[in-house]
Amino acid sequence: MIKPEKTINGTKWIETIQINAEERATLEDQYGIDEDIIEYVTDNDESTNYVYDINEEDQLFIFLAPYALDKDALRYITQPFGMLLHKGVLFTFNQSHIPEVNTALYLALDNPEVKSVDAFILETLFTVVDSFIPISRGITKKRNYLDKMLNRKTKNSDLVSLSYLQQTLTFLSSAVQTNLSELDRLPKTHFGVGADQDKIDLFEDVQIEGEQVQRMFEIETQVVDRIDHTFNSLANNNLNDTMKFLTIWSLTMAVPTIITGFYGMNVKLPLAGMQYAWMLTLGISVALIVAMLIMLKVWRKM
Repeated sequence: MIKPEKTINGTKWIETIQINAEERATLEDQYGIDEDIIEYVTDNDESTNYVYDINEEDQLFIFLAPYALDKDALRYITQPFGMLLHKGVLFTFNQSHIPEVNTALYLALDNPEVKSVDAFILETLFTVVDSFIPISRGITKKRNYLDKMLNRKTKNSDLVSLSYLQQTLTFLSSAVQTNLSELDRLPKTHFGVGADQDKIDLFEDVQIEGEQVQRMFEIETQVVDRIDHTFNSLANNNLNDTMKFLTIWSLTMAVPTIITGFYGMNVKLPLAGMQYAWMLTLGISVALIVAMLIMLKVWRKM
């Protein structure tokens, strides 16, 4: 979808969302955007980047934003979105139709303090970086719940939820880190050349916000990893307790089996002719079982 043209303080803005082949051709023919650039900026596997074409004086920004697979289960991945300054026109590409990107663009458009296209780009990046924070808070809340479950009976659903948290943290923490690296590099690129004080302040705001988000995800990753380690330790400990119980029980049951096996043979055995021989075998079995349990207790096997 190519939306109608908008204006950012005299600069045209062309917003695109999930463009198809026909719309790609329109961008090539009507606006003169190279096919390779369109392929690059709409590739869902691209990572954060900034490219300046010295011949065309085009500037291309690629950043990563959170993309929800299942908000209730806190399952997130990241998808790229692009901004292209081409012949004095700003093009934005949101091929995955990321809600956070749409929100960021229109918040920047409605911001009365945004007085240039460069400020529009930086305000959009600030809001996108800021959109990671609510997800981090949701992860914290879910992590606290799972932490409480450590003192109770662990369920498979809790382990699945923990796995989802780890996957989400892997995607988002990696995206936050690569975004921050590019934000740190931007002031040194053509985009930052000759920046006035307002633009420098915007650079600093975005960088500070990116560093804050990065610290939040680093802490959450460490804590969730510790919870996972504790879950694994508890599961292994419970398994050891179960195996110990089953081993002792099998040894206990082996004693009467051996005694009754002997007296079940069709041959003459000592004491077999007594009237209450079965009580004798029972007593011998009980005595051996008690002796074995005492020995295991003394040897600290129980």
